[in-house]
Amino acid sequence: MSRQRKRDIETIGLSFLDAIFCGFGAIVLLFVIVRGAEPQLIKTDSETLIAELRVLEQERTDLQAQAEALRVSLAEQRTQLSRAETLVARYQDELTKIEGQYRAARDDSTVQNRISQQLARAQQELTEEMRRLQALPRAQPPERLVGGIPVDSEYIVFIIDTSGSMQSLAWPLMLRKVEETLKLYPRVKGIQVMSDMGTYMFSQYQGKWIPDSPARRRAIVARLRTWRPFSNSSPVEGIEKAIRVFYSPDRKVSLYVFGDEFSGPSIDDVVQRVDRLNRADASGHRRVRIHGVGFPTMFAPPASSSYTGVRFATLMRELARRNGGTFLGLNSARR
Repeated sequence: MSRQRKRDIETIGLSFLDAIFCGFGAIVLLFVIVRGAEPQLIKTDSETLIAELRVLEQERTDLQAQAEALRVSLAEQRTQLSRAETLVARYQDELTKIEGQYRAARDDSTVQNRISQQLARAQQELTEEMRRLQALPRAQPPERLVGGIPVDSEYIVFIIDTSGSMQSLAWPLMLRKVEETLKLYPRVKGIQVMSDMGTYMFSQYQGKWIPDSPARRRAIVARLRTWRPFSNSSPVEGIEKAIRVFYSPDRKVSLYVFGDEFSGPSIDDVVQRVDRLNRADASGHRRVRIHGVGFPTMFAPPASSSYTGVRFATLMRELARRNGGTFLGLNSARR
């Protein structure tokens, strides 16, 4: 009986050991399989991470470029804002000064007499300045004329006064005059449009000629209807910039100045500066022709307001005479 029990115990012990060793072997086999697969998994994960890092690096570069462009744009806008604030402050000071003068003189019974005397003195100074200008040498007369205007140029630049008086009183007529001028030149090699301050109508053509075509001409007239750049009521900046930028000895260029006022300090000074820029050659011909069209917005009452209008007409008549062009003074702002 004891021998049978001993045999049963030995059989159970061996079976248990077999089970234990089989289980241990299975665990070792699993461990070997897993360890063999790890390098491939690590390699795959590493390649994925490297690809993602490259994508993130490219995105970072793009964001840095966008941030730099935004910083440049912000700096330009701040500069423009600073200039605008300076102009506003200056005009506010002038307005305050004028209001003070008005309040001080409002109850003075001799105000009208003083205004009349100032206007008379201004007209006298204008007459004397005109005499001095007329004594200067004259340019050679134009050779090819259509309605009194030389039309031999291959390139034309419009310099347009965009001040409030022009916008409110003469803009429809100005548009018609631009179209009429373009009709005088059925085909040219280039066109440009600038404000009296030298601001380009189309920023993509700064310093370049706009190619001539019927579609371009229609686009110019359409853009003019809503174009509102700042103006100081003086064409001098636009004229000087146009001569500097667009003159070339192998081109025939004409400037067309449309405006109603000259607010600068001296007509004679402007004429001399333009003479230095638009020098004459050995035959007496200037680099560019300068034409002018005067709009009579300043000749409505009161009489003192006509002073800047008379000065514009005087300036442009002299510039046109000395630079091979023609000045046309319109007698109505409506037709």
